[in-house]
Amino acid sequence: MSKQFASAGDMAEKEVSFTEIGRDLWAFTAEGDPNSGVIIGDDSVMIIEAQATPRLAQKVIEKVRSVTDKPITHLVLTHYHAVRVLGASAYNAQTVIMSEKARSMVAERGKEDWASEFERFPRLFQGHESIPGLTWPTTTFNDRMTVYLGKRRVDLKFLGRAHTAGDIVAYVPDENVMFTGDIVEYHSACYCGDGHFNDWPGTLEQIRSFNLDAIAPGRGDALIGSEMVNAALDSTADFVRSTYEPVAKVAKRGGSLKEAWDACRAACDPKFKDYAIYEHCLPFNVARAYDEALDIDTPRIWTAERDAKMWSDLQG
Repeated sequence: MSKQFASAGDMAEKEVSFTEIGRDLWAFTAEGDPNSGVIIGDDSVMIIEAQATPRLAQKVIEKVRSVTDKPITHLVLTHYHAVRVLGASAYNAQTVIMSEKARSMVAERGKEDWASEFERFPRLFQGHESIPGLTWPTTTFNDRMTVYLGKRRVDLKFLGRAHTAGDIVAYVPDENVMFTGDIVEYHSACYCGDGHFNDWPGTLEQIRSFNLDAIAPGRGDALIGSEMVNAALDSTADFVRSTYEPVAKVAKRGGSLKEAWDACRAACDPKFKDYAIYEHCLPFNVARAYDEALDIDTPRIWTAERDAKMWSDLQG
């Protein structure tokens, strides 16, 4: 197994799609790269997810300007990961919103996450020189808050731990559409390196309870119609369980991380090996699942030293 992250060799440009998933609601997607969302209100625009750099954020802004000239006033960040937040400065949004927990994770591990993701995703961080520093919210909340874009209501909610401990969703009730961040993926692997496996399926069921008409997921195509929404919820839950359960069995009997890796591959490769970023996510997912099975509730911070140790362990 190569010691290079799988995504380090992925330098091919991705094709962008911009899909209307409800009235004046748009999903910016790019073949498994991080998605963004656009909510157009009466007199202003809210962006969901900033992208990794201001250069990538400009691609989102170009799409926004193709459908509206209203000012971008709000930026919502569903969690703290660098590929989601470091492009924030490009939007010049007056209000930048995270959960209180996500803000605490920026303070706790934001610099380390930036450095680690920079090494993992060189293509996404082209133009990184324009990043002014860590992204900090201007506004935080714990369980829920509501933003009004004129008469258009956007409910921001913490529904439970999943991809991270601080994930939030943005729900637009007038169209019954939700922007889920990386809680939900479609034909893309879930990155679980900072996740909470035992909580994640329950959070997905909280989302299912809305009986949504559309979802903009964290990665993958826009999900339009209840059949596609439920299929994505099912496949995401299956991915999380299929990753955790074989690893947990190995960890709880005292087996090695390499044994856990082999068990996870045996369970997941037949179903998910063709998913976007699957090979990239797998080592981080196995390491986190192994820790959680041993009752390490808070994901350990990823550093270059920890990455190197993980690669060594996975090779036995």
